[in-house]
Amino acid sequence: MFRDILLFLIDIVFSLFGIALILRAWMSAIRLHPFNPYSQAILRASDWLVRPLSRIVPSFGRLDTPSLLMCWLTALVYLLLTWIIALGGALPPLAMLAPAVVAALLTVVKWAFNVIVWATLIQAVLSWINPLSPIMPVLYTLTAPLLDPIRRLLPRTGGIDFSPLVLLVLAQIAMMVVQHMAFTVFGM
Repeated sequence: MFRDILLFLIDIVFSLFGIALILRAWMSAIRLHPFNPYSQAILRASDWLVRPLSRIVPSFGRLDTPSLLMCWLTALVYLLLTWIIALGGALPPLAMLAPAVVAALLTVVKWAFNVIVWATLIQAVLSWINPLSPIMPVLYTLTAPLLDPIRRLLPRTGGIDFSPLVLLVLAQIAMMVVQHMAFTVFGM
């Protein structure tokens, strides 16, 4: 039971931190205003780890390479910790290092699609409940690059915007593909 609780807590902490790193990279890619209070929270939560790496690893244009690299390392540490705890404290064999590298990349992709799903879902619900919520401009800025191309493809339906629904379905399908790839790569 203690092991299950520990695995649960590790999953939550590492997933939230990985998602913060993905949001940091996403905010950089779309040029979200850094003095926004929500941006400040993400930057403060991840600065201690990303800032030292940014002195060594440069960003390329809008691609925040240090944040993405730290997200991948976070996923790798998360997977290794999970395997060590699941194996009862034993280190995984060295042959598991290459699959762990791929699994960490797939974990980052899964976290990214989770961010898309939650940002889109929260924006859609808030647009019905409280469209003037202070977080709505941030959510709109985050999701607009994903929703606008879908809006251009969908026919006009009056006052109902189906693009969030389409994006949610596409993100869920993408997560299924990533999950299938993980099972295929690791023979599960």
